[in-house]
Amino acid sequence: MKEPLIKSINWSLGIAVITLVLAAIFSIISTLLLSGVTWAMGMLIVFIIVLIGIIFDTIGVAATAANEVPFHAMAAERLPGARHAVLITRNADRFANFCNDVIGDIAGIISGTASAYVVLQLSLQLGAHDGGLWQFIISIIFTSIIAALTVGGKSFGKTLAISYSTPIIYQVGRLFYLIEVKMKIKLINGNDRGKRKRKNKRK
Repeated sequence: MKEPLIKSINWSLGIAVITLVLAAIFSIISTLLLSGVTWAMGMLIVFIIVLIGIIFDTIGVAATAANEVPFHAMAAERLPGARHAVLITRNADRFANFCNDVIGDIAGIISGTASAYVVLQLSLQLGAHDGGLWQFIISIIFTSIIAALTVGGKSFGKTLAISYSTPIIYQVGRLFYLIEVKMKIKLINGNDRGKRKRKNKRK
């Protein structure tokens, strides 16, 4: 009972640190991209951030919905990325936590901050320097549009994730495979199976 609790605490602390670092990086990047751009370009950047959140939310749901059995058959045929897809489905809870909660929530927070910047730029262009009625109206309209796109996009993404979980996770597995082969960066640990085998032998 203690071991799962310790693992859970370690994972939570680790993911909190990763979230802190990624949030800082994404915030700096978005601030640099938004500085000095027009409201139209800023709006495009906000939509891209929202799209990133939707994509990662879709991948996270697909990981929890996917079955690893088809990927074993692909791995037996030595298809690139199949082994990584198996590992993703085997670690679906943590993978979904990272995609949905870490990247998804960061994208939501940053899109909100970026939206405020775009509203300010558009208000200034329209002559609403005093933060009056025009800025209030623009803020409501733009915030409502972003919220509708986010919720609607994630709803559509969840439908896709459940219906096409196998091809989605396989493509993610292929991406992980390419990153591991080309850039020598291992994104997911493949030692779980070996650990389980050793535990079974001890039993």
